[in-house]
Amino acid sequence: MESLERLLFVSMSDTAGGAEKILCMMAAEKESPLIFVKHMYDSRLVIPGSIKVRYLTQGSMLLGFFKLLKALYPYRKGYTIISTHSYVNSYLGMLRRIGYLKSDLIVRECTSVFSRYTGLKKMSYRIAYNLGYPGTSLIVCQTDLMCKQLLEQNAFISKTKVLVKENPIDLNDILEKSEEPIIESISGSDFICSAGRLISEKGFPVLIQAFSNISKRYPNLKLLILGEGVERNNLNKLIKEIGLEQKIVLLGHVNNPIPYFKRAKICVVSSIKEGFPNVLLEMMAVSRSPVISTLCAGGIEDIPSIIKVKVNDVSELASAIDAVLCSDANNKVKTSYFSYRTPKKFMDSILKEAKLNGMTLSERMQ
Repeated sequence: MESLERLLFVSMSDTAGGAEKILCMMAAEKESPLIFVKHMYDSRLVIPGSIKVRYLTQGSMLLGFFKLLKALYPYRKGYTIISTHSYVNSYLGMLRRIGYLKSDLIVRECTSVFSRYTGLKKMSYRIAYNLGYPGTSLIVCQTDLMCKQLLEQNAFISKTKVLVKENPIDLNDILEKSEEPIIESISGSDFICSAGRLISEKGFPVLIQAFSNISKRYPNLKLLILGEGVERNNLNKLIKEIGLEQKIVLLGHVNNPIPYFKRAKICVVSSIKEGFPNVLLEMMAVSRSPVISTLCAGGIEDIPSIIKVKVNDVSELASAIDAVLCSDANNKVKTSYFSYRTPKKFMDSILKEAKLNGMTLSERMQ
């Protein structure tokens, strides 16, 4: 189908989150244009030079959605539009339902919104899904659990319309980035490393408490947390309360966290709830020892060569860290694990599925 070779990617904003990084990876693989509804003034998202990028506003998101209507005009017919973030997905789906967009629409779920949010926020998502998701051509979920939750909460979505596809990873790019230096003040230190936005969902207080439990046995060991966010003050307060200001470092945003993962004694994912933590794959690719991860998302239980612990369990996380430090075990992740998750295979499989379902889906939209 011709439209499957003419692609446009659309995202809510250029926040340097996992969803945005995946979309950039997809756009770079196909060398296709990318539209961000809003440009964040402090964005640290690294965008490959091969992508033609357009930002619609630096102001309100509402203004950006109004401008998106005009920006989409050249792509109304004969394209495949690929988007991420539920509100953008729903908006594009509504435009397709009313006939403004006739191009195919593939949407990617970046988190399980119905289990992550409550109250008015959850209600707003429910309304958005009902209004827009009937207009989608294909819905891509990262895990079986995400697919299950999506279908349970939206009875109008047919299972045949959903593709479960694990996130891609560019192993060569990660290995190349891992060779870059880290900051001098950390170089030469023994440290545990974690990374992510400083938000409650990442579970950093649990990690800090777990590190506190084992820190006396490892006097030269530090905990390094990469990332920035709204919870910084609360985390600093907690660190001060337990008296570990000299051993726990909130390094802030780091453009390239991969060298830190490579040089860490242990890498840890402490999240409470995720769509899927892409940082886990990056850690697995370069870490010297087995990565420790909470069971914060579907699919993690099936990943080989990592240590799995329950979410929100300080004692179990501390025990896992202690066990890895004591065993001095080596990371045994095989390169073959990443071979089927390349950006090329990811994109090809999605477009193949869209092509297989395209005729039926197009007829439903008429």
